Amino acid sequence: MAYQIDTYLKDFSSYVEDLGVVPFYAEMLTVFINAFIFILLIALLDKLLKKLIVEAFKVFSNKTKTSFDDFLVLTNFPRYIGHIIPLAIFKWFFVELLEDYPTTLYWLLKIFDLYVILLILKIIRSLLRTSRDYFQTKQQFHDKPLQSYLQVTMLFLWGIGIFFFILELFDKNAMNFVLQLGAASAVILLIFKDTILGFVASIQVSINDIVRIGDWITFSKYGADGTVTEINLATVKVQNFDMTYTTIPTYSLISDSFQNWRGMQESGGRRIKRSVFIKQNSVKFLTEADLKELKRIQLVAPYIEHMEKEVLRTNKKQGVDQSLAINGLNQTNLGVFRKYIDAYLYENPAINKDLFLMVRHLPPTAQGIPLEIFCFSTDKRWENYEHIQADIFDHVIAAVPFFGLEIFEEPSSKDITSFLTQKNQSKE
Repeated sequence: MAYQIDTYLKDFSSYVEDLGVVPFYAEMLTVFINAFIFILLIALLDKLLKKLIVEAFKVFSNKTKTSFDDFLVLTNFPRYIGHIIPLAIFKWFFVELLEDYPTTLYWLLKIFDLYVILLILKIIRSLLRTSRDYFQTKQQFHDKPLQSYLQVTMLFLWGIGIFFFILELFDKNAMNFVLQLGAASAVILLIFKDTILGFVASIQVSINDIVRIGDWITFSKYGADGTVTEINLATVKVQNFDMTYTTIPTYSLISDSFQNWRGMQESGGRRIKRSVFIKQNSVKFLTEADLKELKRIQLVAPYIEHMEKEVLRTNKKQGVDQSLAINGLNQTNLGVFRKYIDAYLYENPAINKDLFLMVRHLPPTAQGIPLEIFCFSTDKRWENYEHIQADIFDHVIAAVPFFGLEIFEEPSSKDITSFLTQKNQSKE
């Protein structure tokens, strides 16, 4: 075959010389014309093979049950494979064509080898992207940072590719180049500091299961409060609840503190922890008339009756002078109200009774006595959770006057004006 090509080129050169062209230029024209024709033929062959291989892959993928081959088509794997045969023919032909031009052949083969390295990297990248897209369709990999793994692997492969690029381009010995690279490692580490930090952080995030795709995180430092949509080598992408996006450096998940709400989402409820402030001067001991009136409130009536018997028994046993309410054991309106809220929460179907539930007093403040409700809603969805919480405190605030209590509220300008008007009227 090589002999036939050599004979063809000599015949073509002789034909050009017969047309009156100087032998040197005739030889050059022979090379250029045949190179041009061959490049056109190779381009057509490359296009035809790519089309045939792509179509063959599509037909094959439609007949298989797995979706892996479908993703191979989407990531252009068949197209890259289609380049291999034309490249092999291209190299073989030009070796024969340019054997009398060693310098030109040397640089052409060097460009050819560089392209082959690039093509190999593209084929591997296509396989990795296919694997990522395929595994993302599997439930067990849905929340894993596959994009981060892909970027880490490709960073490593591109490093190897650049290494071979330089070796091929400058005809370097691999060992000598590695030694020279070691001397420049300090500069390389400085240039790629963020990439290296992201690489280490992405591995730690994955191994320690710190963040998954789909987690709700709050990161005040970066103004992020929403759902993690993407985790890659350099950044974590968060879609906030106002539909904006925030990007966070991956290494910040290791170096800084943030809040991950996954534990709440996986638990049996979402915590409600809020207080109402009761005016201290509205707290009082309850008289028999007060207790009789409060017994009409069904949720708290059993508690009041039980406590009446306990108060009577204890005070009688201790010989307490009950002419003054402060003596002995007596019920207060705040204590009964606290028990009422407790009973109300236990009767509320929106509250998870299997989780912690408590109504307590916090230390008194200048705004009054904080009466705190601590419980968990069964529905963890944000909108429904807020509705449940609002319904509870609507009821609590509306129930306060029934127990002779008052809620503390800072006086407004209208309150002050009304007070001064009443004061002036009383003087007149």
